Amino acid sequence: MADDLVADDLWERIAPLLPPRPARRSRFPGRKPIDDRVALDGILFVLRTNVSWRDVPAEKIGCSGITCWRRLREWTEAGVWPRLHTLLLSELRTAKLLDMDDVAVDGSHVRALKRGAHTGPSPVDRGRPGSKHHVLVDRHGTPLAVTLTGGNRHDVTQLLPLVEAIPHIRGRRGRPRRRPRRLFADRGYDYDKYRALLHRHGITPKIARRGVAHGSGLGKVRWVVERTFAWLHQFKRLRVRSEVRADLHQGLLELACSIICLRRLRKSF
Repeated sequence: MADDLVADDLWERIAPLLPPRPARRSRFPGRKPIDDRVALDGILFVLRTNVSWRDVPAEKIGCSGITCWRRLREWTEAGVWPRLHTLLLSELRTAKLLDMDDVAVDGSHVRALKRGAHTGPSPVDRGRPGSKHHVLVDRHGTPLAVTLTGGNRHDVTQLLPLVEAIPHIRGRRGRPRRRPRRLFADRGYDYDKYRALLHRHGITPKIARRGVAHGSGLGKVRWVVERTFAWLHQFKRLRVRSEVRADLHQGLLELACSIICLRRLRKSF
């Protein structure tokens, strides 16, 4: 099953980023460690199906779900997922498939089944514990940055953190690209303070005004971020937050963003 879930092109990009396994002692060898590709297969199985880690079918995957969870923890702490995402964004820019002149931003609520960091009473779910996914995408819906907050945090509080989270994207001659030219957002981001801050970053804000009738035309550009949320929530593990540790859920978000980037890169060939 590893070959089914972990495609060769995905593994070729992830393998060099993984931390090396510790050397085994020759005198007390013990059990051989599980192959990293098999563990990654289990992580993708959970990401796509949302089964609990203990219910991962070891006879099909090749290792237990607890081993997969430990590798996820290890690789998240080693910063594998942000580096993978940056690598794929650079490849997209090399292929001229990244349009960073116009970007769009939005947030989406998800229920949190367990307590943990970056959870809070969700105002759209009767105060139940929840979290928010905040995503900034390019003109084609390619995710450039993603953050996680509590369900009670306002979307606008993550506007600048998302802009700052855009990595230095190489792939073309000259300096790496990091800043967009224009940013599109809905009425939830309508604050003059944040417009001024965006201008200081050299970004022109295109934010809908509260109290103004619909029909501004911004929806022709902003709709791509809604489609990106649909892509992200095709990974069932992201529809409802099950991880207590916020960094692990953030890692799964970044892994899903990388897979979306890889899918777009595949279509270019």
